Amino acid sequence: MTIAKIDLKKENRELYYPKKGQVNLIDVPEMNFLLLDGEGDPNTSQEYQNAMETIFPVSYKVKFMSKKELDRDYVVMPLEGLWWTDNMEDFSVEDKDGWKWTVMIRQPDFIDIEMVNSVVEEISKKKELPSIKQLRLEKFREGKSAQILHVGPFSEEGPTVEKLHEYIEANGYSFDGSLDGTKHHEIYLSDIRRSKPENLKTVIRQPVN
Repeated sequence: MTIAKIDLKKENRELYYPKKGQVNLIDVPEMNFLLLDGEGDPNTSQEYQNAMETIFPVSYKVKFMSKKELDRDYVVMPLEGLWWTDNMEDFSVEDKDGWKWTVMIRQPDFIDIEMVNSVVEEISKKKELPSIKQLRLEKFREGKSAQILHVGPFSEEGPTVEKLHEYIEANGYSFDGSLDGTKHHEIYLSDIRRSKPENLKTVIRQPVN
């Protein structure tokens, strides 16, 4: 019997498919995530590399275990990232060494910590998961947010981010610091290993109040 595959991106299109260059307001509900925290330039930081070598294998193994044990299959969701510095006035794409970050992959609501722990135990018998002690499963909610789609290299996000911020200010909103609003949130819809830089699609989101 074929098991229907859930695709949360399609079920929640408003969260993942904004129109290019057009800011829209959404209410982001509470969702289930695997998360890892760290700091440093993602292009050179070993800590970031360790996070990638942990969060992806666990996410894919959880999906396969869900299909096998729960008869519930789904598409693994894209990587997301929260980026910030202690003083956001110092946040600069030119100097990323001081960046702090949280990498995240959304999980269906029926995935619980028992399944994640079981997956971690199984994978750890065969390979080392370098950041496994930092990995956690948590609920995360942003609430009212403005978002925009950027198409192109990460290094050229500046004008897109500026357009998002201008929209927020022009429409009487402010950044919502109570909901991690000081953190720059990105959702990476494209596979960076297979997509040309000019074709990369990134959702940029900002909680507001």
